Amino acid sequence: MRAMEISYTALDVEWRRLEVISENLANANSAGAVKGAGYRELNLVSGPRDNFSTYLNREDGSDPGIDVANLNGVMVRSIVASNAPPRLVHEPGNPLADAQGFVAYPTIDHVQQMTKMVETARIYEANLVAMNIAREMYGRALQMGSQG
Repeated sequence: MRAMEISYTALDVEWRRLEVISENLANANSAGAVKGAGYRELNLVSGPRDNFSTYLNREDGSDPGIDVANLNGVMVRSIVASNAPPRLVHEPGNPLADAQGFVAYPTIDHVQQMTKMVETARIYEANLVAMNIAREMYGRALQMGSQG
């Protein structure tokens, strides 16, 4: 069942990544005061559930292979707000405009977000396929075991 559990953790992470991307796209045109704290692009940081060094199985200094028995899936490590400066747009009639007439919008690249969305969807699909293959393998192993 390890393969299915690992794929499940990846599905969970990628689903959360899709949520973050959709939140970025939904707030791409959210105006804020130039000096205020408006919306900032969010980026999801993921990684192995355990410290990566725990996966290396050679203590004698020889070729550090991966100890498959220790694989434990992935997790969301953090969600980090971008430190990019806001995109300033001259809108003197906007109630959020500063004295010079500028309104701050988050610096979010729609193309980059859509590319991330497609990539994340593909990773999600790949993990679904891997989970289904593992389920089929476990089922066939049970069938073979019941025949003997």
